[in-house]
Amino acid sequence: MSRIGKKPISIPSGVTVTLEDKTVKVKGSKGELSFETSYEVEVEVDEKEITVKKTGKTKAAPALWGTTRASIKNLITGVSEGFKKGLELHGVGYKMTLQGKKLVLNLGFSHPIEVQVPEDLTIAIDGNVMNIEGIDKQRVGQFAAEIRAFRKIEPYKGKGLRYVGERFIKKEGKRAVGAE
Repeated sequence: MSRIGKKPISIPSGVTVTLEDKTVKVKGSKGELSFETSYEVEVEVDEKEITVKKTGKTKAAPALWGTTRASIKNLITGVSEGFKKGLELHGVGYKMTLQGKKLVLNLGFSHPIEVQVPEDLTIAIDGNVMNIEGIDKQRVGQFAAEIRAFRKIEPYKGKGLRYVGERFIKKEGKRAVGAE
């Protein structure tokens, strides 16, 4: 039984939630998002809170119950506060710059990598730290993961892109074997 699905979601002031058929639409100061719910769950919207109930009897119903509740909570958090993900760049000669809506990464390859920034995301670069902000948690995390995949952390020297606060343990490397 889902412990997350049982909890009601409180609606903060300045956020409006509407339910049309199986679509939950959330509108706030930062923008508007929507979410299509499954037939296995039922969403009830009151003035101050939202409750999610499971209606299906399949094995997937409890999983969808908690997932639907978490997704709706993320919508409300996104339109009221927004989401932020940070990436750090480590390595000699590695750099990142922002040219309009294009991100240019020099990561030790023979050519720079140019990535078009999606319209719904904003990027700020401060030294070797890049902050990605947006209202959709999935879009922010996906874009950060795509950028990180260009140069993941190298295990011996620690060069590459990593999330801010990510723990990293260096490998020891080869040792010279003692002469007999």
